Amino acid sequence: MSAIKNVGEKIMSIRQSKGIAVEELAERCGFAGAMMIKIEENEAIPSLGHLIKVARALGVRLGTFLDDMDQLGPVVTRKGDLVKGSSFSSKSSSAHLNLNFFPLASDKSGRHMEPFIVEIDPTTSAEFSQSSHEGEEFIYVLSGNIEIRYGKEVYALSEGDSIYYDSVVDHQVYAAGELPAKILAVVYASF
Repeated sequence: MSAIKNVGEKIMSIRQSKGIAVEELAERCGFAGAMMIKIEENEAIPSLGHLIKVARALGVRLGTFLDDMDQLGPVVTRKGDLVKGSSFSSKSSSAHLNLNFFPLASDKSGRHMEPFIVEIDPTTSAEFSQSSHEGEEFIYVLSGNIEIRYGKEVYALSEGDSIYYDSVVDHQVYAAGELPAKILAVVYASF
């Protein structure tokens, strides 16, 4: 089973173990009840901002939804071991279909950072849905060219460039031009 499907199941399991009704969790998060049900049934992929709200409402850390094992020591991910994992969309479940996430530390329990390799496919859409959430992000461009829409500004980055920003500001990452790009992204959400 993929990590994407595990997220909804883990939310449901934690919610049920705490005796919280799905409607109550949705209300705590500021979501419609139908949206919470879609997330738990893996019909909608939650945004990172939504996951942070769910984690807070359930009293767990963000990494709880992405953990596969309880590794207390260091976690090493070898070059050929990348497995596609959770994909975070913004406000809609189709907004980030051009982003493929490969988690680098899903086996590490108790972590506060979420490191990913992200493959970014070019898109023909001129519309980009921005998202915002608590925390900070660090991005290092491994290959290709990307643009980051951050508030009203656009930052162009090429291979070897990096950016560090506060995630509370509306932002969107996308490939610049017609070629794919690959980045190392580290998301930190403190709570």
